Amino acid sequence: MDIDILSTSNSELIQKRQEQANRVVNLGLGSNILLAIVKVTAGIFGHSKALLADGINSVSDIVYLIFVKLLVRLSSQPADEEHPYGHHQFESIAAVVIGAFVITTGIAIFWDSINSFFDLFQKKEENKTIQFFTLIVAAVTIIMKILLMLNAFSVSRKTNNIAVSALARDHRNDIFSSLAAAAGISLSLLGLAWVDPLASAVVAVIVVKTGIDILRESAAELMDTVPGTELDNKIRSLLVKVNQVKSIENIHAHRFGPYYMVNITIGVEGSLTVFEGDKIADMVEQLLCNEIDLLKKVYVHFHPAAGMVS
Repeated sequence: MDIDILSTSNSELIQKRQEQANRVVNLGLGSNILLAIVKVTAGIFGHSKALLADGINSVSDIVYLIFVKLLVRLSSQPADEEHPYGHHQFESIAAVVIGAFVITTGIAIFWDSINSFFDLFQKKEENKTIQFFTLIVAAVTIIMKILLMLNAFSVSRKTNNIAVSALARDHRNDIFSSLAAAAGISLSLLGLAWVDPLASAVVAVIVVKTGIDILRESAAELMDTVPGTELDNKIRSLLVKVNQVKSIENIHAHRFGPYYMVNITIGVEGSLTVFEGDKIADMVEQLLCNEIDLLKKVYVHFHPAAGMVS
């Protein structure tokens, strides 16, 4: 037996969640367009490989954010016959897109940085003086990305949206990238020209690491990985209050976008009729759906508890 509870208030919650996610994506897209133009221009005319690498990272952010914006919009489509639980898995696909773009960008930046580093030592590349304004650009970028990261993390905690969470971590990744760029520029201004391409390589390593983390988490969502012990413990703490439930044998849960789907096997008194057992199953389903946010489906299986067969 199952119960599908999606009240008007819950629908409003989903709509609000979607609006918050869209705002985060739009803010990230607009900010990265501005930062990409400024950083790439400053990196070229200010002769900073590290800042140019950071600018290229912002360009890749623009590309994947366009995809993410589309996928987040698709995830808001209502359920249909082929997708009875809705289209929320598009959020996980959006996170995969983010991770893939981040990793690809990081590898490209790293390769270019290493080539520039060796060319500088072999005198194949002209050692141009880095301009001071590149440091100002890097500092402004850090401040903007901190604000974007805090906003995205706040929304991801409220909405439990994996795409927004991935975007928040990418903003955090950009902070480290800009810090590395700022450090390289600062040391280059002090006469250590070789530090700038090396800082660019460090930026690339940070970018790749973040991309791998995002890809791993989003892949786990798509592979239907069971949620952690927190949900399991919450379900058990609720059911322990139901006297008719004599044992809890299995709890299997998985996420579907913002929702949770749960399969539970409980033990009841063996002398109960099927009708009485069905009433207990209804009670369990109603209790869990009322007490756990965004729990969309509950399937309860019951049979006589050990030692209670008459």
